Amino acid sequence: MEKKSGLIFAYLLDEQGGGQLWNWEKVENWSPDQGLIWIHIDFSDDYAMEWLHKKSGLSEVVCEALVEEGTRPRINTTPDGTLIILRGVNCNPGADPDDMVGLRMLLSDRRIITMRQRRIMAVDDVRRTVETGDGPVSVGDFFVMVAERIVNRTGDVIVDIDDRVDEIEDSVLTGETADLRPKLADLRRQSISLRRYIAPQRDMLSRMLVEKVAFVDDRDRMLLKEIAERTARYVEDIDAARERAGITQEELNNRLSEQMNKAMYLLSIVAAIFLPLGLITGLLGINVGGIPGTENHLAFVFVTLGLVIVALALVAVFRRIKWL
Repeated sequence: MEKKSGLIFAYLLDEQGGGQLWNWEKVENWSPDQGLIWIHIDFSDDYAMEWLHKKSGLSEVVCEALVEEGTRPRINTTPDGTLIILRGVNCNPGADPDDMVGLRMLLSDRRIITMRQRRIMAVDDVRRTVETGDGPVSVGDFFVMVAERIVNRTGDVIVDIDDRVDEIEDSVLTGETADLRPKLADLRRQSISLRRYIAPQRDMLSRMLVEKVAFVDDRDRMLLKEIAERTARYVEDIDAARERAGITQEELNNRLSEQMNKAMYLLSIVAAIFLPLGLITGLLGINVGGIPGTENHLAFVFVTLGLVIVALALVAVFRRIKWL
């Protein structure tokens, strides 16, 4: 008997906020007259892919589009339904939020198919609403609920990035520059990764507001407008964070360069003071006859005092010409 796996969950939605949990057998025997069904599968599973290609009734073109690798957010209308790809921040334990996870959806009048490889918390949120009877009542309502939760979590990550930029800026201003360069580099990397997917997601949501989408009614369009505006603000926030991080990086480089210049300047002054002293001691230490003071037991004291006087005189000269 063939082992059936890859079905994360499936619900026959009652279109009043609740739903009945189904297994593979019921999913495979479902017909549109039974009601609206939501099928959530792991497309890295072999049986799930067999069902998608051979038993779902979808065309091969749509199936290939659903499992295409490295896709960015987009929306396409097909004879089998509306194909939508969304990206959400990675909230899985131990994962980087900017390693965004993809959610692939095919939405039709009586069937919702969602697919993923890595766990998506927004989908889990919507599932819990179904279990409590507060779930989606239509296909459009489902999409709005998923999109809203994806955007909410994205906003949380962007707020965290802004807070971290603030902390780094404060550290630079107060002179606490230790380990700031890798932190800034990590922030800029995260911002670039997030923007790579959030910007096309903003464009996709904006497109849904102006184009006719089969499952979107006036209420859904009003909610999608708010979600699209928030997504646009998040893109602007990411751009602002990147710009602030760049400016902070320049300020940090300037401060580090200034510190280096001060250190080099101080070393130059020390070298300028000790250069003549070294010359004098070098002359007194040459191995030839006629060096004065070789027979005087106080000669070392006199030489030392002379060197001190020369050093003090050089310091006084440097101060007078404002080198010190």
